[in-house]
Amino acid sequence: MENDRLFNGIATKFADNIYGTTKGQLRHLILCDALQPFTQVPLSILEVGGGTGVMAAHLADQGHRITLTDGSKDVLELASANLAAFSNVDIKQQYLQDITDIDAYDLVVCHAVLEWLDKPFDAIRFLYSNLKPGGLLSLSFFNRDAALMANAIYGNFEYIERGLKVKNQVKLNPQNALPAKQVVEFCENSGFHILSKTGVRCFHDYMKDNSHQTSKFDQLVSVERQYNQTEPFLWLGKYFHLMLQKPAANEHKV
Repeated sequence: MENDRLFNGIATKFADNIYGTTKGQLRHLILCDALQPFTQVPLSILEVGGGTGVMAAHLADQGHRITLTDGSKDVLELASANLAAFSNVDIKQQYLQDITDIDAYDLVVCHAVLEWLDKPFDAIRFLYSNLKPGGLLSLSFFNRDAALMANAIYGNFEYIERGLKVKNQVKLNPQNALPAKQVVEFCENSGFHILSKTGVRCFHDYMKDNSHQTSKFDQLVSVERQYNQTEPFLWLGKYFHLMLQKPAANEHKV
């Protein structure tokens, strides 16, 4: 936990870097799409590493009861301002490992958190152990395979040779990208049912003309939505999303 990445001191820069760009806007749209089939009835939702509250606002606006947690005090100050209009949102400064009531929630949202953790697979194991039977986990993470692909296209071969590690740590550069298929296998072996798999930004980050990310954004969103759950394109997503479910208490594996 002491080596996990927080965003104290750079919360505003973090928010601008993510949601002030087409990459963040597209990521949010696709994650909302991925959640939509599983949030048709009012739920009690815990968001782990919820940041400035963009996803919490979306879910709260649908009528769900949200508890947003994050380890960064600075980030939560922005979240408090962004979510001030919602009476159905609680905000807590907590590390994942310190949350003791995970089993009280129908759905846990953990988006873009694993890549900032020193031991991401321990976090998945912790979430599985503490979810209630039948509970849902919405999990997204930075896809190492897609990062390698993009950097090869850009010609960043020295970066690839260093194992996708920068010489000097960049504060907003994920420190622990994970191969999508490895995470899928780990989740299955941990006991989760995989309800859906979605690539997030399967095409956006590979566009030859970056200006098209803005000028053709609506067309890009349409293509992303058409192919982001289709082989082989879903595996190219710069982020990868899994909707997971812990088996019900009365469920027996064959």
